[in-house]
Parts: sequence; structure tokens; C-alpha cells
Amino acid sequence: MDYLYLLLNLVSVSVPFIFSFHPKLKFYNYWKPLALGILISMLIFIPWDVFFTKQGIWGFNDTYFLGTTLFGLPFEEWLFFICIPYACVFTHYALLYYFPKMALSESTTKMISYVLITLLIIISVLNYDKWYTLINFLLAIILLTVVLIKKIMLLQSYYLTFLVMLIPFFIVNGILTGSFIENEVVWYNNDENLGIRLFTIPIEDSVYAFTLILLNLFVVKLLVKDS
Repeated sequence: MDYLYLLLNLVSVSVPFIFSFHPKLKFYNYWKPLALGILISMLIFIPWDVFFTKQGIWGFNDTYFLGTTLFGLPFEEWLFFICIPYACVFTHYALLYYFPKMALSESTTKMISYVLITLLIIISVLNYDKWYTLINFLLAIILLTVVLIKKIMLLQSYYLTFLVMLIPFFIVNGILTGSFIENEVVWYNNDENLGIRLFTIPIEDSVYAFTLILLNLFVVKLLVKDS
């Protein structure tokens, strides 16, 4: 099934794209800032992806992609960094439109942030020799700290909307890592991560997704007033 990875990307983005034109949501108004957010995130995540692939920290099963590659990454992997952020940023704003009071208090947000940052620092120090864990968690620490200082209101809602996004995350990323199919689409070298799996998903992937989405939202928040 060489089109599986492409299909996952297209299915993930199709409904959010269609509903971007909803007369109440008007998500198309966010396209320009989101495009910049996607570009910035790709400038960070793509080189990381290329390096990790070359080092064998993770890789791709050619059974599930069409075969076109750029810098060693399947075309579908490049598409991932467009489709998934688009779908998730749309989900964030759609949830806030229908549930405008979906936000934690500032004090609770700060407490959660401090706990997360501290936990990520401790795990990073104890696992400095595991490349996926270390790079992934360090980026999360830096971004969380910046957003906490600059745009704490984003975190007040994002902590809750991200919990909702975890539902499709477990489905899509579960398939990518081997759930429901014979082999995984993306494989991981467990010597470079904690070896803890949520079903078939390395626990680091949840932090990776958290950071990828938050980075895009942060850029949109910086560029769009009252967003």
C-alpha cells in the first residue's frame, strides 16, 4: 500500500481545509500567518529530520510511500509538515470558536508550564546520550519558556485544545508507527529514545507534536491581533 502515508496526510487536512471556508469560522483569514508558521517550523524540523534519517535514528518503510524523496526524506514526510500543522491549528481555533471559555487560569497555566519544563530538563539531563529524547525535549523547553514569557494566553487555551488533538494524534501517529498495519511507516532506533511506547507510539512523539503545533500557533498569535 504505497500510498498509505500520502493518504494519511490528505485525510488529516481535508476536513479542516473544507471547513476553513465556513462563514462563521473563516479560517482562511489565518492562511498567511499560518503559512509563515509552517515555513519557520519546516526550517527547524526538516533539517532535524534529514539529520536523524541519515544517522539511522529513525527511518521510513518504502512499502508505504510512493518513492519520491528529497534530501533523503519521502515527499509524504515533507507534506506532513504542511498538512498536520494546518489541521491542528484549524482544530485549535475551531474549538475556541465553539468553546470560547476553554482556557485555564493564568496561575494554573504557569504551574503546569513550570512542572513540564522542570520534568523535561530532568529527563534531558538523565538521557543526554539519547538523541531523539535530548533534541526533542530541549526544543520543547526553549519554546515553552518563550511562549510562557511572551504569550501565556496561548498556553492557557493550548493545554486544553492539545488534549483534544491527542485523539486524532493517536490514530494517525498510531498507524505511522505500526498500529493496525503489518509494519510501521516510520521506524525508530530505540537506542536513541526512552523506549517507552504509548501503544506503538514513542512517548517522545507526543512532545514532538506538542512543540510542532505550538510553534505554528505562536507565530500566528504574534501576527494576528485578537487571535
